[in-house]
Amino acid sequence: MTREATLDIEGMTCASCVARVEKRLRSVEGVSAAVNLATESAKVSFPEGVDEQRLVEAVRQAGYDARLRVPDNHSGHHHDVEDAPGATTLRTRLIGSAILALPVVVLGMVPAWQFPGWQWVSLVLATPIVLWGGWPFHRATFANLRHGAMTMDTLITLGTGAAYLWSVWALVFGTAGMIGMRHGFSLLPDGTPASSMVYFEVASAVTVFLLLGRFIEQRSKRRAGSALHALLALGAKDVELADGARVPIERLRTGDVFVTRPGETVATDGVVRKGAASIDQSMLTGESVPVDVTEGDAATGGTIVADGRLLIEATSVGDDTRLAKMARLVEDAQTGKSRVQRLADRISAVFVPVVIALAVLTLLAWLVAGQPVAAGFTAAVAVLIIACPCALGLATPIAVLVGTGRGAQLGILITGPESLEQTEKIDTVVLDKTGTVTSGRMTLVDVAVASHSRRDAALALIAAVEAGSEHPVARAIVDAADAVPAVDAFRSHAGHGVTGDVDGRQVFAGRPSFAAAQGATVPDELADAVTRAEQRGTAVVAGWAEPGERPRVRAVLTVADTVRPTSADAIARLRTLGLRAVLLTGDNATVAAAVGAEVGIDDVIAGVVPEQKVAEIARLQQEGHRVAMVGDGVNDAAALATADLGIAMGGGTDAAMHASDITLVRSDLGAAVDAVRLSRRTMGVIRGNLFWAFAYNVAAIPLAAFGLLNPMISGAAMAFSSVFVVLNSLRLRRAP
Repeated sequence: MTREATLDIEGMTCASCVARVEKRLRSVEGVSAAVNLATESAKVSFPEGVDEQRLVEAVRQAGYDARLRVPDNHSGHHHDVEDAPGATTLRTRLIGSAILALPVVVLGMVPAWQFPGWQWVSLVLATPIVLWGGWPFHRATFANLRHGAMTMDTLITLGTGAAYLWSVWALVFGTAGMIGMRHGFSLLPDGTPASSMVYFEVASAVTVFLLLGRFIEQRSKRRAGSALHALLALGAKDVELADGARVPIERLRTGDVFVTRPGETVATDGVVRKGAASIDQSMLTGESVPVDVTEGDAATGGTIVADGRLLIEATSVGDDTRLAKMARLVEDAQTGKSRVQRLADRISAVFVPVVIALAVLTLLAWLVAGQPVAAGFTAAVAVLIIACPCALGLATPIAVLVGTGRGAQLGILITGPESLEQTEKIDTVVLDKTGTVTSGRMTLVDVAVASHSRRDAALALIAAVEAGSEHPVARAIVDAADAVPAVDAFRSHAGHGVTGDVDGRQVFAGRPSFAAAQGATVPDELADAVTRAEQRGTAVVAGWAEPGERPRVRAVLTVADTVRPTSADAIARLRTLGLRAVLLTGDNATVAAAVGAEVGIDDVIAGVVPEQKVAEIARLQQEGHRVAMVGDGVNDAAALATADLGIAMGGGTDAAMHASDITLVRSDLGAAVDAVRLSRRTMGVIRGNLFWAFAYNVAAIPLAAFGLLNPMISGAAMAFSSVFVVLNSLRLRRAP
């Protein structure tokens, strides 16, 4: 039996760290792990016999700290990208280092301000910057070295350490320590003797730039995860029970009845037992129009009652609530890895040793070419600093973090990065009719009455006999009637119709053949109405016998599953995205064609059973199409799983949602279009991030090796590359 756990990991800074932690976790027999740099966590699957503490130890053996995440049954996990408790914050190190670095940089760059002994003052100021300010980098470097690993921090420590130690050597053993010494500043090597050069301004400025980049990255990660945090924060903290007692939400149990007043948050999922109100579900579904609920309706925890007082019986609490399940889906998606991210991680894992080798080769090449040692040293330090692969490691996970978080805000739950990749590839969208294109609820859409009969009076008589039936068609008729008189001698004729006595009349309602069985024929004036009703949905032929008369057909009712108001617009939007829409249904061809024509779908496949739905999906795939299936019912589960991308509608069954790649909280086909657009845009951002991360390293390393980049500029550029991918990803917060 396989178990799962999530570990929060401290100390990771780049993709090399991710690769190292994953490798160490997978070295435990039977363990598989996916480590995410953006969320600083690992999702681990392990066999029953493996102790969770062994997983923590494995991470620590890799040089990082870890702790097992304990699930919070009521509010979910709240992961913040924060400094460790009690440790000096990045902000403090940044401010302190920046204040000290300013005079060091000015003295190093402006010869006119270089007073006698300025280089020794620079040593005093630069020492705390390099040692204290840069300690987070050095600590990670030393921790990794103990386990024989090299990461991005190794490059930073080598770069800043080399600049600092070289300067100390030049002061003590070279000519740089002479009182009155001055030297200028150049972005390019200028041939000054190595023993008279100090690089305190380089070591200081690079440290400050990297701290600034890490600080901005930390803040941006926090904003990137804000959507999930907002989702988790929707839950109520306490609740008032029906007897007036107020208890913490943790003490609420299934079956308890609690009170919710206007403006309050529904404490947990339940069924309304008393009262009526409008509920704002926009935080969960993205739908701005409140939903009216009354006795018997379901209420979702985390939504807000706009008006009215409700007594709600809790049906699920803690981890079983819809809000908790949504949060788990989003978190799982954010800890998953896409194919492109795995490739980036593999490249980053070999990047650091390659860069160190390049730096050494750069120094040797300059020396062999007869160039000054100072010039070769400057170029080698620039290579070390510029090549850090931190942007490469963040490019994909930070975009997935923001994209899936934005999806949660819109009521679109994406199960993982693979779903994003699949969404981008699809070219055909197969739509189940009932519950997807249509509302899935039978509704009375037309009433045709014979001459000398009144619509309201006929509908009331028919509703009276239908009130005794539980059939969905009967409920639709009863719901549409303004008044429902009492009925006597009710009788249900299974599969055919119903009869009963209402106000002295013998009333019948059912199939056209049932009317004939009652001795009534359809008059010519209603014959066309029967034909139209059968084309649109279900035809109910009804009539009655006045005292002393034979039964007569007096009305034809059309009951149908109505098309959602937004379906036609959604399908038009799918077409603008270059997607082909196909309607797939078990209904008869006439009804399917009518619905297809109403929403603008030409490709209609009707009369298929669940097995045939799977076969139709497979046929489209064999024709070379990449198929997405949108459905909501148990009968759609197999087709959802067969399709390249399964999208389950929010009002659907658990089977459909488990078989899908994307779940739509809203019962609105427009959400499927938003899901496609959001996924495409997220993948676009990922590609942009990877391009700039790769291009930055590919372009900058040769410049640095040829001495065309000052190490200080390299430090600023390296910090900017990480900030760039994070800020670029944050654009998804306004998508699609």
